[in-house]
Amino acid sequence: MAVTCFTQEFTTRNAPSRMFKALILDSHNLIPKIAPQGIKSIEFVEGDGGAGSIKQTNFADGGHLKWLKHRIDAIDAERLVCKYTLIESDIVFDKIESVVYEVKFEASGDGGCVCKMTSEYHVKAGAELKEEDIKQGKDKAMGLYKVVEEYLLANPKIYA
Repeated sequence: MAVTCFTQEFTTRNAPSRMFKALILDSHNLIPKIAPQGIKSIEFVEGDGGAGSIKQTNFADGGHLKWLKHRIDAIDAERLVCKYTLIESDIVFDKIESVVYEVKFEASGDGGCVCKMTSEYHVKAGAELKEEDIKQGKDKAMGLYKVVEEYLLANPKIYA
């Protein structure tokens, strides 16, 4: 099995701790509220949000995915880092065994932060994965980060 890695990052004027709380610690409450057109609900099907917990994301009707599950592998609220693995979905991926993500929120010099995401795609034997194969998922993730960023900028007291 081969591993293909992709990294992406973006900067925001929001503090790293606010982005971490919104996107990691409280995403199950916040994201369905501010992005209901894409995410119907997010719920813990195992655990309480710590390492080993399993979170299911249920997507709004009309998309190509109905749901997917992530296992939280490690979460560090002091270092503002979370590592999690895509473990299950309602569709079968023909090229991918699993995807391991690591998200970090680092302070930038202007009071904001840099959000860095590394994605490790564990590709099935004999399959080849190209960046265009996962472009839609990457674009949706970045779009969601931007929605959260705008929400936090408009609501400076939330997660402060």
